Amino acid sequence: MNASADPTLPIVYSKEVAAAKQAGRPLVALESTIITHGMPYPGNLDMARSVEAIIRQAGAVPVTIAVIRGTLHVGLEDCELQDLAKARDVLKLSRADLAFAVALGRTGATTVAATMIAASRAGIDVFATGGIGGVHRGAEESFDISADLEELAKTPVIVVCAGAKAILDIPKTLEVLETRGVPVVTYGSDDFPAFWSRASGYPSPLRLDAPQQVAAFQAARTSLGIEGGMLVANPVPSADEIPREEMETFIQTALKAADEQAVTAKAVTPFLLDHIFHQTSGRSLKTNIALVENNARLAAEIALALKA
Repeated sequence: MNASADPTLPIVYSKEVAAAKQAGRPLVALESTIITHGMPYPGNLDMARSVEAIIRQAGAVPVTIAVIRGTLHVGLEDCELQDLAKARDVLKLSRADLAFAVALGRTGATTVAATMIAASRAGIDVFATGGIGGVHRGAEESFDISADLEELAKTPVIVVCAGAKAILDIPKTLEVLETRGVPVVTYGSDDFPAFWSRASGYPSPLRLDAPQQVAAFQAARTSLGIEGGMLVANPVPSADEIPREEMETFIQTALKAADEQAVTAKAVTPFLLDHIFHQTSGRSLKTNIALVENNARLAAEIALALKA
């Protein structure tokens, strides 16, 4: 592996990523919490390899990001990916604790916010994920709002996702993004998607229908000196979606269980996703994998368009 040129930050690039950077090839960042906190082994490893393969097939280079024993890894060798997929007690890192893991030599998986920070530091313009965090239901009492929204306002990375996670308060999430000046684009649809479902019931602020349009939009933002990221919401393929009305029943049951068990803070989202997984007999996970793969494909196409 190759060390970063910045001696003050313990960061290494995988061999593939280092070579791609040297050659000026398009790169697509990938988070690692979906590996460590999203699904069990070995399904998580199979998913991670599949997503990386999709990006390569599209002509770009995948860059899975994680902190391993205090070192920020921008791109993982296959053995490192395997070790991370098997690891236990891995920290879930956001903006608040990314530096904590680095300082104390800990191993941590990066959320959307932490991945954006690392990607920007490494000069990577596009990031593919499942769904972003946002304003949680009941946030007027809990004040539970994901750091992902603030990061999108600060960090110049295009985030390709399947919308906000459906367990969230989607209209409030869209309102906060608007307030923070984050452009929200839905790819190929006028309706903002809701993770497992193609439609949330709320209109998308903006719509684009080609990767080249996304690249042109970003170029215009840069020329105008507009800071921060862009959210590209990519609806899950229709063959893989779970309709919104059906999902809402599962979500309400999971939310009730979380309330009864006093689940709070970072534990909320993993708890809800696991509860929904069992309610749907694994169907929600299959949809989750399908949408992540779909987002990886689009992110690679956008990365190529940015280089054109």
